[in-house]
Amino acid sequence: MMSSIKLNFNAAVKQSLIAYTFNIVGIVAGTLIAYYSGLFEKAPWAVVIYPPILSARGVIGGLFCGRLSTALHLGTIKPRFFGNTRSFQMLFQAIVVITFEASIMMSLIAALFRGIYQGIYVGDVLNLINVFMATMTLALIVISPLTLTVSFLSFKHGLDPDIILYPVESTVADLLITCIYVSVLNLHIAHSFSWLVLAMPSLALLTITIFLLMRGMRKPEFIQTLKESFLTLVLVSFIVNIAGATLGKVDELIRGKQELYGNYPVYVVYPALIDTIGDVGATVGSTATTKLALGTLKPSFSSIKHHSTEIYGAWTASLIMYFIYAVLALIIQGSLQPVNLLKFTILLFTANVLAAALIIIISYSVAILTYHRGLDPDNFEIPIESSLADSITTISLLASLILWAGILAV
Repeated sequence: MMSSIKLNFNAAVKQSLIAYTFNIVGIVAGTLIAYYSGLFEKAPWAVVIYPPILSARGVIGGLFCGRLSTALHLGTIKPRFFGNTRSFQMLFQAIVVITFEASIMMSLIAALFRGIYQGIYVGDVLNLINVFMATMTLALIVISPLTLTVSFLSFKHGLDPDIILYPVESTVADLLITCIYVSVLNLHIAHSFSWLVLAMPSLALLTITIFLLMRGMRKPEFIQTLKESFLTLVLVSFIVNIAGATLGKVDELIRGKQELYGNYPVYVVYPALIDTIGDVGATVGSTATTKLALGTLKPSFSSIKHHSTEIYGAWTASLIMYFIYAVLALIIQGSLQPVNLLKFTILLFTANVLAAALIIIISYSVAILTYHRGLDPDNFEIPIESSLADSITTISLLASLILWAGILAV
C-alpha cells in the first residue's frame, strides 16, 4: 500500500522542529567532547577522526533511514520487527557489510590525511584503525535497534518517516557513538593491553561480514545495495576527512585565541550544528526521493519550486534550533549574558545560512541526478549529503569564526 503525506508550511516546520528537538541531545555529546578534549593531547590523531566517525555512522544511518522510509511508504517493508519482508532482511544484512567497509576505508583515509598534514607513525595508524573499527562495531549493535524502532513507530502513528526518522536517529546516534568513542579512546589510552580487547569486536564484524558476503553473493538486491553504497563510501571517505582536518584548524584557532573565543562554547554545540544541517539536507532529499518514487514530483531541477514547503520548513526550524543551542551552550558554560548570547547567535546564524543554503541545493541535486541515472536515490542522497553536511558545516563554522572575529572582540 502506497502512502503520500502532503504538508503545508506550518506542518513542515512543526514536524521538522519535533525531529530537530532531538538535536539538543547533541549538546550533551558536545559537552562530553569538550570535557574530554584533554584526550586529544594524549592521542593527537583522536580529534581528526572524530568527524569521520560521526560521518561514517551518518552515512550508514542515512542509507538505512532513506531506504526504510521510502520502503515503508511503498509497502515493501512492514513496520514490524519480526516476520518482515525479504527486502528488509537484505537491507539489514547489507548494512552490516557496509559498516565493515566504511570502518576500513574511512580509518585508512583518516590516517592518510593525518600523515599528509601532520605526520603519523605506523603504530599510530594501527591504533587509529583499531579504535575506529571498535567504535563502529559497537555502534552498529547499539544504534540499529533504535533506527528500526523510530521508523516503525513514526509510520504507525501517522508521521512522515522522511521527516522524522533521520533527524531523530542521527542525533541520538551521535550521542551514543560519542559515548562509545570516548569510552574506547579512554580504554586505549589507559591500558597497554587495550589493543587486544578492542580487536575482538572488530574481528567479530569481519567474521560476520565474510559469512554474509558468501551467503548473499547471488542475491541481486543485496549486491546492488553493496555496489551502489560502495561508490558512495569512496566519495564520502574523502569528503568527511576534510571535516576532520578543518576541525583540527578550528581547534588550533580556538586554543590560540582563548581571550577572544573563550566565552563561545564551540565544542559544546558542534555535534548539534552538524546534526541539524544534515537533518535539513536529509529532510529535503528524503521527501524528494519519496515523491520521485511515488511519481508526485518531476525529476527535474526546475521542480524544486514545487518542493519549497519542505525546504523552507526545514530551514526555518534549523534557525530556531541554532538559537536554542546558543542559549543552552552558554548556560552550560555559565556565561549566559545578553551580549554573549547576541554575539554567539550571530556567529551560529552566519554558519547556518552558509551551510544550509549549500546543503539544500546539493541534497536536491543528488536526488534528481541519481534518479535520472537509474540508481536508487536512497543509496546516495542521505549518505552523501550527511557527510557533506559535516564538512560544509565545519568549514562554515571556521569561516564564521574568522569573519566575525572583529565583532566578537568588541
